Amino acid sequence: MNVPFRTWPARLLARPWLLGFVPINAATAGFGVVLPLLILIPLHGSWGDVAIAATLFNSAVILSSVAWGHLADRYPQRRVFLVVNYAGYAGLYAVLSQVGSIPELFAAYAVIGAVAPAGASASNLLILEKFTEAERANAFASFQEMSMIGSVLGLLVGYFWTLANDTLLSLLYLLAGLAFASAVAIWFGIRDPPRAATTAAVARHPESLFSRLRPVLSFHLAIPFFPKRPSLRPAPIARFRRWAREELHHELPLIMVGSFLFNLSANLFNISYTPYLYAAGLATASIFLVNLSNNVAQTMVFPISGGLANRVGADRLVVRATYVRSVGYLATAGFTLYALARGSTFGANLAVYALLGGAIAVYTPASSLMLFRGLAGRDAGSLLGVNSALGGGAAVLGAGLAAALSIFGSFRLVFLVSGGVLLASLPLWAAASVAYARRRSVSSPSGVVGDGRPGAALGEPASPTKAH
Repeated sequence: MNVPFRTWPARLLARPWLLGFVPINAATAGFGVVLPLLILIPLHGSWGDVAIAATLFNSAVILSSVAWGHLADRYPQRRVFLVVNYAGYAGLYAVLSQVGSIPELFAAYAVIGAVAPAGASASNLLILEKFTEAERANAFASFQEMSMIGSVLGLLVGYFWTLANDTLLSLLYLLAGLAFASAVAIWFGIRDPPRAATTAAVARHPESLFSRLRPVLSFHLAIPFFPKRPSLRPAPIARFRRWAREELHHELPLIMVGSFLFNLSANLFNISYTPYLYAAGLATASIFLVNLSNNVAQTMVFPISGGLANRVGADRLVVRATYVRSVGYLATAGFTLYALARGSTFGANLAVYALLGGAIAVYTPASSLMLFRGLAGRDAGSLLGVNSALGGGAAVLGAGLAAALSIFGSFRLVFLVSGGVLLASLPLWAAASVAYARRRSVSSPSGVVGDGRPGAALGEPASPTKAH
């Protein structure tokens, strides 16, 4: 099954109002680096405090995602939700600039996590509603481009700001101003469309689904997406167990568990990475540059990843990207074995973190395509809810595991565990490809699979198509 998928628009900007998303992405990207440094430097916290803050944040994101998704369906005022999200960021960043203790920061960061999902569904539904079917691929690609451009600009702002005065608290005011600028641009630049879509509609479009599954560059996790509100009553749990038994030979459970392990390792690594850079002696401005290398690599690789997945095969790209990520984690663990000079530490991490950024830019669309093809003809809303719950669980577990491992005070151990968990997912992705090939061969009397060619599901190159 070769699903057409674009990650590069015919023109960079599908609509001028999409520029309103650039400042907010700049603000959140800068904040993603400022937050751990704020704990470590002005508040004199520890790596464990960073992990605890991430645990509280991720937990708040998961709990509030269900509520915000339900409200987005019930009240189709997309502009209001976006303004609440972005203006909320602005106010909370300003509040954080005044905190004087770690507990106060924990509380403020948890509130940010509760606000974070407010605009996630609204932005995707806004694009579904404002663009026709023929325009949506371009629109979502443009939306992603604005996200990446904003993230790069935000890290550049952080770099030059800290290079000039190395004052993190005052930088928070600037980030608050950027978030507020997006709130103003959205309020005056967008009108709510007359027709309203529901969150379940996202599952029917590969680009919109990918936009929801893609990790937010600033927070390094995807905002959980529940097209249907999860229920903890006995009946839904029994249905889930029955589904799990019935789907043992389907590729979806393998894909979900593989994604869970990938997200677990990524969260464990990312939460610990900035404290590691600080402990290695890098200056604040240098830490911004290392993070910038990751975002720049994503910005460069992402435009070709969709076409690459269509040509080479999503299954093959997922395995290769996973392998490259695991090598990057293990290489970072290797850096801790030697007393490198400060300049060498900076250069080595700059290169490796850029490699990790390129790998995630390949992995995310490819894994999304594998998930999308497995959802065909099934209850996509419920299955996406399960997948999001697993992703949210991986985020919380990764943060909690980082906090537990910080007791031993060994970044090397964390990076080795991250690499090991990621390597453990490789057999699952390979098994998912085999399961898909078998399922397609059974349903096809001619014995061909995928898009009509033997072995297409295993990642063999598809027939030549136009790259987008």
